[in-house]
Amino acid sequence: MINLEELTLSIFVQERTLIDGTSLYNEIFVYMSRLNMFNFWICTDNMINNSIHHHLSEDDIQQTFTNIIFQQVECIINHFAHISQYHVFSLPFMFSCFDYIGNTFPTVIFNYVRILRVQDNVPFEHEFFIRIACSFPLLQQLTIKNVRPQSSLPDELNSNDNQLYSIVNYSYLISLCFEIVHHDYVEQFLDDTKHIYLV
Repeated sequence: MINLEELTLSIFVQERTLIDGTSLYNEIFVYMSRLNMFNFWICTDNMINNSIHHHLSEDDIQQTFTNIIFQQVECIINHFAHISQYHVFSLPFMFSCFDYIGNTFPTVIFNYVRILRVQDNVPFEHEFFIRIACSFPLLQQLTIKNVRPQSSLPDELNSNDNQLYSIVNYSYLISLCFEIVHHDYVEQFLDDTKHIYLV
């Protein structure tokens, strides 16, 4: 692997120290002097009470990528019930699947993502689905996992003269999965008066 010039790496790690820019540099790049293109997506899951990284911010993690000169790097941190999840990836994001992002994700266009799974401990409001449609324009499969009810959706979207919510279009969506969800999400997607259209 010492002569490698291009590397695409997708790795999901559980119960291990966070893989950050310093780790990548010390454990991979020092052995690959010819590497000139590196596309990556690294996801690390840790139990919150076991995680020494629980208090790291996205900026803290991005600062470790100062030795990565090939492209821009983004980070997403999610804290679910008992798990902290860290996504670190190069831009543009070159992978077709993105597993388990929550309400917080960067304002980036994920042109290659066709399969997306979303999960959070706080409700997904209508604006979240607008952001998903804009950030994942070629999305074909969407899985939703969220048991929290939406805060304002039922009353406001049931109004016949509602102009508060923008229409959300998922032009390429062919598969919609509700894993463990509150009925608000099912209604929002399957009731055509709720301003989300699968066209």
